[in-house]
Parts: sequence; C-alpha cells; structure tokens
Amino acid sequence: MARYTGPRCKLCRREMTPLMLKGQRCLTDKCPIKGKKKYPPGPPRKRRAKLSDYAVQLREKQRIRRSYGLLENQFRLLFQDALRMKGVTGDNMMSLLERRLDNVVFRMGMASSRTQARQLVKHKHITVNGRTVDIPSYRVNEGSAVAVKEKYAGNVMIEDSVKLAKATDSVPGWIEVDFEKRSGKIVRLPARTDLTSNFNDQLVVELYSK
Repeated sequence: MARYTGPRCKLCRREMTPLMLKGQRCLTDKCPIKGKKKYPPGPPRKRRAKLSDYAVQLREKQRIRRSYGLLENQFRLLFQDALRMKGVTGDNMMSLLERRLDNVVFRMGMASSRTQARQLVKHKHITVNGRTVDIPSYRVNEGSAVAVKEKYAGNVMIEDSVKLAKATDSVPGWIEVDFEKRSGKIVRLPARTDLTSNFNDQLVVELYSK
C-alpha cells in the first residue's frame, strides 16, 4: 500500500500547524514552523493569494487526514461510513477516527505518536480483548480491552511514552488506562467534545458534499 515516506515536518509546514507526526517534539522549538521556516514548502513569497472557499475546505481535510495518518481513499471510505450513521456527520467522522486502534494506542500513552502506535500494531505487539490485532484501522467498541503484549511491555520506547503520558495527563476521559499493566479499556465511545484539537470537521463535510 502506498504511504508517504518523505519528511514529516514538510507536511506540518504545508498545513502551517503541528500535526504531531513526531509526537511531543512538534510542540518544542525544534519544530520548523516555530523556527526559520514559517512558510509552506517551496520558495518564500512576499505575497500569497487569498485562499478560495474550496481551498480552505481542502486544506482542513488534508490537515485532519494527515494528523491521523490516513490515505485519501481510506479517509473517504471512513467519511462515507460516518455519513451512513445517525447523528451529525462531522461528529461521527471524528469519533470513527478516534476509534482506530493505532489512535487508541497513542491516546493510551503507549506510543509518543500515531506513527509509532501504528508500528506497534503492525508488529503484532497489541491485543484487543486478548486477541492479537495487527490492523491499525481496526475500530474498537465500548468495553474493548486494549493491551500491550507482556513480552514487549518493558520496551524502553513504551516506558518513555508512558512517563510522558503521566507527566502531561493526556489520556482522554473515554479510555481507562492501567499504566502498570500497559493496558486500557474503552469505557465509552469518544464524543466530539473529547477532542482537544481545533479541527473544523464541518469544512470536510462541505467539501465532500459538493
């Protein structure tokens, strides 16, 4: 499957916002956006044209898609699933994105970024309800138990991620985490109000409704 393998900071610069592709490092002064490269990729321009409504919608869609690490076709299929669900389409879409297994591992604090969490899942280090799951797009349900396999629980990378999660208290309310056992339980499905990111999902709905 095709996947972007270029510089991750370049994606952040294109959207002009930290996409957390390198974890907490995106919030430090090492982020190019906060340094000398406070402009999109390409040669600097003295003046840039005002974005059209379509361009604003497209940029927001790209920002959300790249933050969660989805390909274009994956994102469109997920949006179609959200469209078929009852309720507000934008809220449904964000809830489905949060329920992805790689995102859940990241939210639990077992990985410092979604990219790292995706690697844990693909390498078969994660279980759901006691069964090994190696599909990052797997959707967890209410009551699902997610855990790191015991033989990998002491990994230095996971220990560092757990320490950071404890220090920042970044675990959302819809997940109950036991850091010592390297496990967590989905106590309820994520709601739009649980997201701290300032995504404008309505722009994505407008884009795909054309």
